[in-house]
Amino acid sequence: MLSLFLTNVLLGLSIALPVGTVTIEMTKQGLKNGFVHGWMVGVGGMTIDFLLMVALFLGLAPILAAPTIQTGMWLLGAIFLLYIAYDSIKNADKQIMIKGEKTTKKLLSSYKNGLLVAISPSNLVFWISVFGTFLSSSFSEGNELSFIVAGLGILAGIQVHDIGLMSIVAGTRRVVNETFVKWVSIGAGLVLSYFAILFFTQFLKRIL
Repeated sequence: MLSLFLTNVLLGLSIALPVGTVTIEMTKQGLKNGFVHGWMVGVGGMTIDFLLMVALFLGLAPILAAPTIQTGMWLLGAIFLLYIAYDSIKNADKQIMIKGEKTTKKLLSSYKNGLLVAISPSNLVFWISVFGTFLSSSFSEGNELSFIVAGLGILAGIQVHDIGLMSIVAGTRRVVNETFVKWVSIGAGLVLSYFAILFFTQFLKRIL
């Protein structure tokens, strides 16, 4: 079981390494408000991962894989990303915590942003493709524990990535100024807008 856990820790780390919407929002919040806020975005994203894992464990994979559900998630994902992008650009020069100051932004707000940017069919498809086959084989062998250990390993790997990334960001923000952080926030908003357009395009392809 230990080898299974460690193998999936590496899998979770490799999954989290590519830059995506959660990583972008984590970096932005980490630069503006510090380590904990950036990390809470990651926790919000991982909450969605955990809920999807539980859903698969409870046998909801066919429902989550349904075209109608995925179409709706493309639209929801686009709306949520546009909301976060708009907020990022609008408040680019606000809520920037200079070293030694206390931020006024609530941790719950950063956690909520993590939840919103993590809702996407790409995330859903990953969990179904990776765990769908594994779950069916585990259950057929009566080995539900293997599924749980593998899931915990992946979540642990994602956490290793998030903590490492935020440690780097926390070190970086000591040597940057407010102007730099402002433009990072604007850039993050533009990138999130791009992802929102991609999501909405996928939604249109499915309904037209």
